[in-house]
Amino acid sequence: MTKTLVSYTTEIDDAQLAVEQIKSQLNIETGLLKNSIGIVACHYEFVMSGIAQAVGNSLPFDVVGTISTSQSIGEHTDTLILTVMVITSDDVEFVKVLTPSLLSEPGSVIAESYKEAAAARKEKPALIFAFAPFMVQNSGDEYVSVISEASGGAPCFGTLAVDDTEDFSNCFLLCNGEYYQDRMTMVLAYGNLSPKFYIANISPERVISKGAIITKSAGHVIMDVNGRPVDTFFEDMGLAKASEQQYSMSHLPFLLDYNDGTPQVSKIFISLTPERYGLCAGAVPEGSTLYIAKSDRDDVLLTTGQAVQKILHDMEGASGLLIYSCISRSLTLGLDQYGEMNFVNERMAAKLPFMMACAGGEICPTETSEDKAINRFHNNAFVACLF
Repeated sequence: MTKTLVSYTTEIDDAQLAVEQIKSQLNIETGLLKNSIGIVACHYEFVMSGIAQAVGNSLPFDVVGTISTSQSIGEHTDTLILTVMVITSDDVEFVKVLTPSLLSEPGSVIAESYKEAAAARKEKPALIFAFAPFMVQNSGDEYVSVISEASGGAPCFGTLAVDDTEDFSNCFLLCNGEYYQDRMTMVLAYGNLSPKFYIANISPERVISKGAIITKSAGHVIMDVNGRPVDTFFEDMGLAKASEQQYSMSHLPFLLDYNDGTPQVSKIFISLTPERYGLCAGAVPEGSTLYIAKSDRDDVLLTTGQAVQKILHDMEGASGLLIYSCISRSLTLGLDQYGEMNFVNERMAAKLPFMMACAGGEICPTETSEDKAINRFHNNAFVACLF
């Protein structure tokens, strides 16, 4: 048996009161089964005030997650809110691992940390939750690739932190009352768990460019497109001025076709580098085909609605739902910052416990099979894990 509990607090000054509110809603004394894991999301002000640490230290199980710009557990949606989802089970076990610093050789660090955590098990995890801070110098795609290889293709779901500072200085990873700017945590779930995954990014009809081949790139930096400098590609598209300002093209996500038969993945352009290369929020491999699309409020809600409809169709027997949505989708909503979260809540209508938070990058499989999952790192995406 597996069940999901959700809780929240808006108390940002009184740690004792915040802890009491969280514990009361989770019914800690009698509501837990044999094994439990907590997943947290909150604004960084809860770290600065000590509330996140107090909550993480007070709960009798591992509590992991990230900073976010807005969170929701249904009708309780806000920026200055701390939310905790607890998955508790008699037949699923959770193994938590916290990596050393990712400032040097992040791939090797993640691989070794995973192998150490999984060493006592012969079988693959049924699900891996992964959480990390946003680090400009590192690639979320590398994180996902390494986890996929180390695990033999176990499905991986999670997020990178995102904050509302100009320089992303408070994009913390949260783990058991501590916070970090350079570490990742993974939770390996073993046992009777059959997760399903859902992705929404942008409607195919919103593509506004012909396909262009990325002919030179390095990690998450595009240098040449169709054999020409990327800045001239932007000029041809009438985007020269927009490309000069950070995140000014957040409503113009890229769709990448890896040309390997897997679904397209969305990426966000951040800015031009001093060399006038295109800096993106995810890897942009050479040989992939790039399309530019145009997003707006209607399309965000349309694509989210399509994903939610599938979830509602599949939810029989499920115990909970975890959702992350790229901050670029929130920005596209303009003044209606919580529009997507409220939209989800209206359609879920208390049918299933869920938690939703904004993301600085989304980790979710695009395909799964009995043998392995095709895990991807996304931008501009709404991703959901039904379990």
